[in-house]
This record gives sequence, structure tokens and C-alpha cells, in this order.
Amino acid sequence: MSTVPGLLAAAARRCRPRTLRGRLSLIALTTAALVMVVLTVVFNTIVRQRLQQQADNELHARAGAVAATVDTRHHPVRVLETPGDAALDTNVWIYAGTRLLEHPASAPPGDTVTRTATGLAAHGDKRCAEVTAGDRIRLCAEPVGGVRPGAGPAAAVVTAMDLAPYRASADTLLIASLALDTGVLACTYVLTRLAVGRALRPVRTMTEQATRWSVVASDQRFGAGDRPVELTRLGASLDELLDRIRAVLRHEQQLTQELSHELRNPLARITAELDWWQTRPRSNAETRATHASIADAATSMRTICETVLDDARAGAHTVPGTADIMAVLRRLAARLEAPEKTTITVSGPDTLVAGVPAALLERIVAPLLDNALRYARTRVALRVSPEPDGMRVAVVDDGPGVPAAFTAHLFQPGRRADPEDGHGGAGLGLPLARRLARSAGGEVTHDAGHTPGTRFVVSLPAG
Repeated sequence: MSTVPGLLAAAARRCRPRTLRGRLSLIALTTAALVMVVLTVVFNTIVRQRLQQQADNELHARAGAVAATVDTRHHPVRVLETPGDAALDTNVWIYAGTRLLEHPASAPPGDTVTRTATGLAAHGDKRCAEVTAGDRIRLCAEPVGGVRPGAGPAAAVVTAMDLAPYRASADTLLIASLALDTGVLACTYVLTRLAVGRALRPVRTMTEQATRWSVVASDQRFGAGDRPVELTRLGASLDELLDRIRAVLRHEQQLTQELSHELRNPLARITAELDWWQTRPRSNAETRATHASIADAATSMRTICETVLDDARAGAHTVPGTADIMAVLRRLAARLEAPEKTTITVSGPDTLVAGVPAALLERIVAPLLDNALRYARTRVALRVSPEPDGMRVAVVDDGPGVPAAFTAHLFQPGRRADPEDGHGGAGLGLPLARRLARSAGGEVTHDAGHTPGTRFVVSLPAG
């Protein structure tokens, strides 16, 4: 069962703006509201204190004027009557010691205001007090003739004033302050939204551009540009993101091309076997041989897929496993169909073991051997030799060789020395062979000094 705090928190989350513009505007509005509340409280407190001080000054001034009419030089104390003192005596109490000499007609001796005035007169100093008698009444005392030891002042004058006008002024200022606060907060919110919206406009534009560029793998980038530092950093981050997206797309395209390239030969074998088998009735032995050839080609396709996909998925620098290198090369040479008048020889010690799985070794050498058979005139040789840091497999043919101008582009995907030479191929075999060899800690290189023909060298760790 939901609790009240939980419901309030959920309601707060629902009411919270979801856009950055709205949240920044809300933060600015909240901050401005807090500042305005503090300023309003401080301002109105100072105003009320100032108004009260003005009221006290006026009361003391009136009391001082009345005190000038009190004669304390004679005993008993007497009040000197002067013409036109009716206005001066309004709301005035005159005491001789504690004896009340005069009081306002509206405040008889037993009245609450009179009792307060009597208490102020008895203290013998200039203190003030407030009393509620319908309205708020402010009273201030003024001693006359000095203070007699143990007997209080010789005389005292107490004046009173209704604070309603001052309170009305203070309330008016409070209402005006609240109205001003409301206007300022409304302007703050509107201006903040406009300013934040204008500031975020480049961000929205950059986001839309990044979305479009990522879909089509565009070469366009944000670069430095004439932007604020924060947007420059955002642009750099988006550029890195676009580069990573483009690298992923390029990797996927390359993987698709490499798989298509590698699967072409076993698929062609399956198609050829099926076509040959369907041309005329075959014996049971020939049918079994056809089935075995198709199964071998299918197994080869599955191995190719697993090898290339595992390398692409893991991106490992070392591949565990070992392989009898001579057995793998002989099996590979027997599987590939050499053109007429072209022979394949495999030579090397039978005891050598490569430090890579047999499937990976086959996938490394197969593109090199296929390439050699494509261009060889009469012979292709696979030569295995041990090395101090591992082992080497040299794939040599007696073909025309690699043009010197194309040597630098040999291992670039999709590049061919002569696309119109009549041979099929997408220019992906050599790059794939080098990438797989490097994933196992080896290398594939071209021996440019070997003539005539072409010589590729595969370096692999020993098993």
C-alpha cells in the first residue's frame, strides 16, 4: 500500500519538467523566488521598524512639547495653561509623581490605555509600549523635572497614537512588494526560457546533424567551429561517436564481404557437384562420393563462418590451439581445384606444429593459395620451415608477380592490381589473411624481392 510520502514523491516526479529547457527555467524560477522572498521579508521588516521609529519620534516630540507646559519648580506640580493647547493635549496624560493630573476624555482612569500610561509614567524614563484597545495604540513616556531618589520622576507626560495609518502604510508596501515579486518572477521565467531555448538551439541542430550523419555514415564532422567551449566539447564527443559508428558499420561491411568471399569457393563446389550429379544417372558409389564432397564443402562453409565470426566478435590477439601444419596444408591443397597444367607441391618437416587451431590456419593460408592458383602459370609451392621465433609458410607461384606500383595497396580491402584481368575476386582475401594471422600473433607479408612470380610469407607462433 502506497504511503503519503511515496505518493507525493511520485506526484513531484510527474510534475517535474522533462526537457532541459523546462528544468533550467524551473531552477531559475525557484532560485529567484527564494531570493525575492528573503528580500521581501527583510525589506518589509526594515520598513515596519522604520515606521515604528517614526511614530515613537513623533510621540516623544509631542510629549516634549507638552512637558514645556508642566511647572515642576513649585509644589504641588501644576500645568500651565496656554491659548490653543487643546490640540496639544489630545491623547496626553500628565502625572505628578503617580498622581494623574490630566487625561484624555476618551480614556478615563480605569481604562486599559490609561493603566498602561500610568505604568510607563512610573518608570521615569523614555520607554514606549503598545496596547490593543480596538486598534493598536502606541504610548511613549517623557519624564519632566528629573527623577527623585526613591520617588520616581517629579512629573511625566505620556502621549498616545493610533498606529492604524502606519500599519496601513506597511500593509500597502507589503502588497506592492508581493506584486513586484510576482512580476519579477514571471519575467524571470519567460526570459530564462527564451535564453535557454536560444542557447540550446545549436545543441538541437548538432543532435539532428549527428543523427542524419550516423544513418548514412557521412564523412561530415562538427570540428572546432565558432562555438562556446561547452558546445565545442560536445561537438568533439559527437565526432568521436560518429567515428565509432562509422567504424562499426565499416567493420560490418567488411565482415559481410569477407564471409561472402570465403564462402564462394565451397558454395561453387556444392553447386558444381549438384549440377554434375543431375546431368545423368549415377551409381551408388558416385552418389556417395557426391554426397561426401557436398558434406565436406558444407563443413568447410561452417568452419569458415565460425572462424571469421569468432575473430570479428572477440577481436582476440591470441588464439589458443595447435595444428599439424603439414596435414592441414596437404588437405587444403587437395581440396582446392588447381587449373589445368598447374601443380601444387607441399614441402617441409612433418614434425612441425603451429600454435593456432587448424581451422584458423586453413583460413589464413587458403586466400593466399587461391590467389596463387589464380595467377600461376605451371606451379604453386607451399614451403614450411621452422624459425627461431616460430614457423613460416611460404606460398610461391610462377605467375607474373605483383606490379611494383601496386605493392603498397596489396593488403587494402577491395583493391585489385587489375580488375579487368578476367579473374574473379573482390580484393578481400589478402586483407582477411593478414587480419586473421595478426589475431593469432603472426603476420602475412609480401616478398617483393622474389622474382619471377610472387611469394607471400605467413609467420606463425610454434605450437
